[in-house]
Amino acid sequence: MSSIVLFGPPGAGKGTQAERITDQTGLPQISTGDMLRAAVKAGTETGSLAKTYMDAGQLVPDEVIIDLIKERITHPDAKDGVMFDGFPRTIPQAEALATITEVSHVIAIEVPDERIVERICGRYSCAGCGSVFHDTFNPVAAEGCDCGEWQEKRRADDNEGTVMSRLNAYHEQTSPLAEWYESAGIFHRIDGDRAIDDITGDILAALQ
Repeated sequence: MSSIVLFGPPGAGKGTQAERITDQTGLPQISTGDMLRAAVKAGTETGSLAKTYMDAGQLVPDEVIIDLIKERITHPDAKDGVMFDGFPRTIPQAEALATITEVSHVIAIEVPDERIVERICGRYSCAGCGSVFHDTFNPVAAEGCDCGEWQEKRRADDNEGTVMSRLNAYHEQTSPLAEWYESAGIFHRIDGDRAIDDITGDILAALQ
């Protein structure tokens, strides 16, 4: 069994590409956030332990996350491997992950910071139906949303200062990780500032 790691900054289009990789490879997508919520909801021993940290507003320790992953990769859908979305974030996490599953490819979707800021800060949605729009790439029609209940809604944290601090944290965390995986010869940089189909094509080529 070998697995894929997918990472990229917030707003890089990771979610879209993750869905496409799953469709093409059949590997289930594993995000630690989803996994934590599922374990808490299921009331597993590890889930209950994770909940004590979450309820206290603390980060869930690496060893608890690794236990969750050990549990998750025993599921039937993971027999051929999995795709990790946004994990590992640090070298200690990568080292721990290497003890439980072989990572064969690490895909990094890279987009310049200024383009990420443009993508995220231009986002807004319809409070009526939840449809997402963008100032530049997908503006709402002059008459408003098709749902007939148009009301513009923007997230308070979709502003340049917040986005830049999230990007800085991402770069600080993942730069050493990129070097670590590059030294293992399994790291693939993908230019994420292009058409979605072109990005998918390059990712699938890297996975061959």
